[in-house]
Amino acid sequence: MMRRILQLAWPTVMEEALYTLVQYADTAQVGAMGAHASAAVGLTGTTMWLLHAPMFAAGIGVLSCISISLGAKNRDRAQKAAMQSIFLVLVCGALLTALTLAVSPFLPVWLGAAPEIRHDASVYFAIVCAPMLFRTASTVFGSVLRAVGNTKRPMVVNAVMNLVNILLNFLLILPSRTVTVGGISLRLWGAGWGVKGAALATAAAVVLGGVLMTISVWQEPALGLQGQKIRFCAPVMKECLRVGAPVGAQHIVASLGHVVFTGLIARLGTIPMATHAIALTTEEAFYIPGYGMQAAAATLAGFSAGEKSEKKLRQYTLAIITMAAALMTLLSILLFLFPAAMMGLFTKDPQVVALGASVLRIVAVSEPFFAVLIILDGVCNGVGDTKAPFLFSVLSMWGVRILGTYLCITVFPFGLRAAWICMVGDNMTRFGLMLARYLRGGWKRRLELDPPASAESRR
Repeated sequence: MMRRILQLAWPTVMEEALYTLVQYADTAQVGAMGAHASAAVGLTGTTMWLLHAPMFAAGIGVLSCISISLGAKNRDRAQKAAMQSIFLVLVCGALLTALTLAVSPFLPVWLGAAPEIRHDASVYFAIVCAPMLFRTASTVFGSVLRAVGNTKRPMVVNAVMNLVNILLNFLLILPSRTVTVGGISLRLWGAGWGVKGAALATAAAVVLGGVLMTISVWQEPALGLQGQKIRFCAPVMKECLRVGAPVGAQHIVASLGHVVFTGLIARLGTIPMATHAIALTTEEAFYIPGYGMQAAAATLAGFSAGEKSEKKLRQYTLAIITMAAALMTLLSILLFLFPAAMMGLFTKDPQVVALGASVLRIVAVSEPFFAVLIILDGVCNGVGDTKAPFLFSVLSMWGVRILGTYLCITVFPFGLRAAWICMVGDNMTRFGLMLARYLRGGWKRRLELDPPASAESRR
């Protein structure tokens, strides 16, 4: 069992690590241009989370359907679900492209950004959203591959995509400059396009990733799509949407909350906004074990549900929770002890470093609990039980984070630290609700699982 978990988890953990490395490189290179550039790029980051909601929902819908079908030895249904993912990519990608390009000129104003960063923020958002079809393909088809247990190929594709992003960042963001290494001076070419260069690097990498992920799904032997006629299947699509719709609603509501959350913080000024953006990026590295193992939890939970085995489902869940929580506890200790050093990787502004260190210490204490929440989310996604997590997300995001932040910023002048306390309160509330629901076990009835053998039957 542990071997199976590690086989599925280590590629997704590496994938998360590589993604975070790119975010770090992006933030550091943009941060070298000052707080103005960091705020312009960070302003629309939470809006990008919102845009990922329908992509992620489509991916979870097909992942659940494929993994449950394979667990039940129904390869034909798994193949049909993979075919439906193609239709989901085309429709979702086209709609998101049109929407994002239409709102890009107005978004910074809606978010309450300072006038000096509005133009750069608008340009950045428009460029990174232009290849939305390829971004959707990368997300949804990556879920399809993970559903069949192939977590290595998405890791390789994302590694290539991220390395291209880093290289293009290096070439496009900063101007030509002289670098001295070991007493030798080297003249390095640079386009000097700043925020626009960072956006173009991201867009180019996204296009490459989407193409490679599409090819990978088409060649995946477990799906057997080559030589098959792609057909729309209403019953399978309905099942994918049944599972994915609450996930999409959950992420849309949560991401809208993140957008409102960012808008409230933007009212505090450029320094708090830059600090918030950089601290969020810094924190991402400490989520790597949780989000890396979440895909394995979803896939193995789906296989167990397909096999109708409650014992396997319980054992896999407990094992993955233990591993993720242990790793994120260790990382949270490092985050609590050295927050200023982490902030210093991305900016030299002393105000940003000091304020960022204080908010990172606040969030560090919640990391182990957040690990449990991430894995339980993955289990629910894998077995297709997605309505309750949606309701919990709505309750905690808007009732705790947004309401609390609104009061702390607009009614009481408590500032950025209070806003991050509200963010931690949101995560802890969802953790408590999800854990209580999992332990009660009523959600398993719909799955019609075979219960573990009793002591009497074992004798």
